[in-house]
Amino acid sequence: MKRRIGNHGLVRLPVLASAFFGLTICGCAFFALGLVPLLAETPPKAPSTIPAPDDRYKADILVIVAHPDDDTGISNYLAKAVLDEGKRAAVIFSTKGNSGGNTVGMEQGKTLSDVREMEGRRALAVLGITNVWFLRGTDTPTQDVLHSLETLGHGEALEEVVRLVRLTRPEVIITWLPAYVAGENHGDHQASGVVATEAYDMAGDPTAFPEQVSAPRAHADISNYGEGLHTWQAKKLYYISDASHPEFLQHHGPTYLATGVSRARGVPISTLNKSMWDAYATQSDDDIDRYVKMPEYLVLAKSLAKSPLEADVLDGIGLAPAAYDPTPGYRVFVRPPLSMELGGPWAFYEQFYRAHALTSVAGLVKPQAALGGDHSLWVPLLLHNDSAVSHDVALHATLPEGWTAGAQDVIYHLAPRSTYPVQLVLNTPTPLPAVKNAPPVELHWVLSDGGKEAGVVNLTVYLEYNGVPQ
Repeated sequence: MKRRIGNHGLVRLPVLASAFFGLTICGCAFFALGLVPLLAETPPKAPSTIPAPDDRYKADILVIVAHPDDDTGISNYLAKAVLDEGKRAAVIFSTKGNSGGNTVGMEQGKTLSDVREMEGRRALAVLGITNVWFLRGTDTPTQDVLHSLETLGHGEALEEVVRLVRLTRPEVIITWLPAYVAGENHGDHQASGVVATEAYDMAGDPTAFPEQVSAPRAHADISNYGEGLHTWQAKKLYYISDASHPEFLQHHGPTYLATGVSRARGVPISTLNKSMWDAYATQSDDDIDRYVKMPEYLVLAKSLAKSPLEADVLDGIGLAPAAYDPTPGYRVFVRPPLSMELGGPWAFYEQFYRAHALTSVAGLVKPQAALGGDHSLWVPLLLHNDSAVSHDVALHATLPEGWTAGAQDVIYHLAPRSTYPVQLVLNTPTPLPAVKNAPPVELHWVLSDGGKEAGVVNLTVYLEYNGVPQ
C-alpha cells in the first residue's frame, strides 16, 4: 500500500517505522552511555544517626537533698567545683519545703512551697547552678525515715530520681547520710539519702523502670511513647550529715572548709555561703553565721574510681562511662533462735546497708539518739523468736538515775517464728543537767530466756533537742 506524506512524495510505512525505531534505540544508547559517569559520581546517602543525649543537662555532680536550703550543706564544695574548676552541677530537692515557719511573711502551705522553690533557685544561682528540679514530696516534721518515705511517696519519688539520674548522667552523686543520728536528724534528709542510694544502684539497670530507656517510635513527632533515655552508672556516691556531733564523719572522705577563697569570685567561700543564705529569707535565724562557716565532712559510700579515701570528690573520675555495678539486694539474715534489736529506722538501716552493700557505712554510726522536746525518748525494740517453739522472755532495762519507762522488768510471750514490737517511751528527769555540751548517757537492755542472756541493745542518748519531733 502506498500513501502520500506531505509534499515530499510517497514513503513506504515499513521503512519509516524502521527508521524511527533505529533512531530511538540509538538515542537511548547514547543517553545511557552519557548517564553512566553521572551515576558513578553520585555520593552515597549519609547513614541515619541517633541524636545524642541532651548535653544541656549533663552533670559532673548531682546533689540530691530534701529541702530548699539543704544545698547549703554542701556549698563549700560546690563553690570550689563549679566556680573555680568549671564543673557542672545539678540539684534535686525531694520537697519544696512547704512546712515550717516563715520569718519574713504570712505565706504558708502551698504558697510557702512556691516561695521556697524560688528561694532555692536564687540561692543556687549564686554559684551559677541553674539545673534544679523539685519533686512532689511533703515536708514532714519527723526524725523517722519511715514516716518521711511514706509521705514522700517512696515509689513515685524513686522513679523520678532514677529518671533524672539518667537525664543528667552524673559522675558523682552527693546526698544526705541515711542514718539515725543525734542532731537535726530530719526524716526527710534521711529519706532523700535512701532514695538517692537506690537510684544510684538502679539507674544502670535496664529492667528498672524500663519505659524510661525504651526508644521512642518517632522522637521528633507527637503522640509518642518510650522516653528515650539511656541507663547510667554513676562512679561515686557521697554522704553529708546533719549530725550535731559530726566528729565520727572525719577521715571517711574529703573535708571542705568555708575559710578558703574562691579564685573565680575573689571572695571567701563563707561570703558566698552567706549570699546563698540571704536568698533563704523565710528561714533566716540568729544562728546563720554558724551555718555559713561550718566545715563539710563527706563520707565516701561507694566508688568505682581508683582514688584515695580522702581525695577530692572528682579524683580518679575518667571520661569513659562506667559499667553497671549491680548490688546484692536484700538477703535474709540468719539470726539466733532468740534475739533482740532496735526497731523502727534502726532496724531498717541494718537491712538497707546490707542490701546496698554499704559496708563503709554499716558501722559508721553507733546507735544514738537525742531527746524529744518534751524530755521524752521513743525507743522501739524488736524481740525475735526464730525457733519453732514459743518462749516467755524477760526484758530488763538499765537506765540513768531518774529516768522512767514503766516497769524495768517485763515478761513477753513470743509465739514461734514471730517478732514482738516493743514501743517504749522513756521520760527523763526535769530539769535535765543545765550543762552545755553535757556528756551523753548510755541506755542498756538485756533480753533473757530462763535466766540465759538472749540479746543486748545499747543506745547512746545526747541531752539536747534540735527542733524536729522525734
